[in-house]
Amino acid sequence: MSENQKLTDVTMPQLAESLVSATIAKWLKKPGDSIEQYEPICEVITDKVNAEIPSTLDGVMGEILAQEGQTINVGEVICRIAVGSLPETKIEQPAAAPTTQAQLNTSEDSFMRFRYSPAVQTLAAEHQVDLARVQGTGMGGRITRKDVLAYIEKGGAQGASAAAAPSQRVDAPKQSVQQSSASPFKGLQHQTPTEPSPPLGTAIPNVRHSGLHLTESPKIPTIEVEGMEGGRSEYFIDVTPMRNAIARNMRQSVTEIPHAWTMIEVDVTNIVLLRNQLKDEFKRKEGVNLTYLAFLLKAVVNAIKDYPIMNSFWAVDKIVVKRDINLSLAVGTEDSVLTPVIHRADQKNIAGLAREIEELARKTREGKLKLDDMQGGTFTVNNTGSFGSILSYPIINYPQAAILTFESIVKKPVVINDMIAVRSMANLCLSLDHRILDGVICGRFLQRVKDNLEGYTLDTKLY
Repeated sequence: MSENQKLTDVTMPQLAESLVSATIAKWLKKPGDSIEQYEPICEVITDKVNAEIPSTLDGVMGEILAQEGQTINVGEVICRIAVGSLPETKIEQPAAAPTTQAQLNTSEDSFMRFRYSPAVQTLAAEHQVDLARVQGTGMGGRITRKDVLAYIEKGGAQGASAAAAPSQRVDAPKQSVQQSSASPFKGLQHQTPTEPSPPLGTAIPNVRHSGLHLTESPKIPTIEVEGMEGGRSEYFIDVTPMRNAIARNMRQSVTEIPHAWTMIEVDVTNIVLLRNQLKDEFKRKEGVNLTYLAFLLKAVVNAIKDYPIMNSFWAVDKIVVKRDINLSLAVGTEDSVLTPVIHRADQKNIAGLAREIEELARKTREGKLKLDDMQGGTFTVNNTGSFGSILSYPIINYPQAAILTFESIVKKPVVINDMIAVRSMANLCLSLDHRILDGVICGRFLQRVKDNLEGYTLDTKLY
């Protein structure tokens, strides 16, 4: 470190209101590395989600005080960053002839110009920015995060987006949406419409019998076995901070909350037909899948509006009823279950809910959830039908009052007006906090969700 540089302490920030500590998962910078403001310097693990800690200033990584795997309290120093003068750049000069200052600057500029920090690359990818068109103002012409933001503000990212849009429209095949001639929306149908048989010689695809939710086989978790010795019949798996947090929260829920459970069966034939009619066009238009879950969430939100006590939590001497309806979605990965939140779900239509579901599921799979994505949930919905489940007993997402599971859609014979019809049926399972909720109110709530789901028609609008 040169004499005109000084070391600035970097402390563990309070990433959430209830967060008191975090574990250093991985250092992204090592001593001597240059750092730009807002560039991530390390990854941390919290009780709820993994996060990156960005630098608050430009400089050079100095001393690292917290080791990987170490749990650090909020406010404690994790590293020091040297600020002041920029690090010296040594450039070897050819022995044959002296190099002029202009040549040195040109060489350094060309060298630094195409060195992009992770923060710059992430920002450019999000806004579809061609970094070759951005003028760098950093050392040696290096492009900084501020340069990309300035380029975006000038409308530089619009060209890439506009250029991509026509190609998508041209490539998308035109598909006609066919409606069933015998629609159940004009009254219950006592017979299932027959589908035309495929031409002779046409391969018939395999049919799943475990429910309509499944689109692919569930992934099998990968377990790394360490320390196996000959003749031993067991092995050990270290408990990660995320798994430890899940264990603590589940234990707190079942210990403090007196759980009760109830279930209702719903005819979702109308939703199946409506979704099949709209899903292809919706996919082309929005770029996301139109799932059954979007219809369920809308039905749940409208039912909570009628029974707001479902959107509450226990506070010792009072019950707190939340005004905003923030739906937590239970999303499973290979080694954990996370509950990202759709904030103000009551202000979104079916299309908006479908986009939120896709975005949160993608961020969960890619490990890009932020703490804001995990905070503020008031009611949890779990799509257990995606695993082929038809019945479950979920644990309440503490400190909420209830959790609802949407089980697999299965075709079965149903008696309607003393006649047998084949319908698409699904179970809704509700676990409730019996300190707050009783059977009467929860029975009425589930009946309202059922009415909302069975009330969809071919005229239902997504927007």
